[in-house]
Amino acid sequence: MKKYFKITILVLLVVAAGLFWWRHYFVFGEGVKAGDLNYLVRKGYIFKTWEGKLIQTGFKTTTPGAMQSNEFEFSLTNDSLATVLERASGKFVELRYKEYIRPLPWRGMSKFVVNEILEIKELNPATGLPYY
Repeated sequence: MKKYFKITILVLLVVAAGLFWWRHYFVFGEGVKAGDLNYLVRKGYIFKTWEGKLIQTGFKTTTPGAMQSNEFEFSLTNDSLATVLERASGKFVELRYKEYIRPLPWRGMSKFVVNEILEIKELNPATGLPYY
């Protein structure tokens, strides 16, 4: 009976560890988003993480007849990427990201984690578009 109990506890621990890994470390998707960098801020009570928002062109909404800006909120884990993006506020940026199922406190508040900056462009002052 004691042996059965130990095996059951061990199996439950392995299953719990597998579920934790799947929910927090499994990369659900990868992609690229582009838009105007609205802000990038370092915040948190215990774990200081970089959080940012990208405003994409166009409008989307879940409610018919309403308009809503298309925003992409993300986290950064790499401090060197954050220093580059700090200087790009208001510019057109293209970012590569990984999407996780759930966020972790030390990885950021968002399930989208940026891992590469592909391009930063100045906006054309006459048109507000990233191309001339």
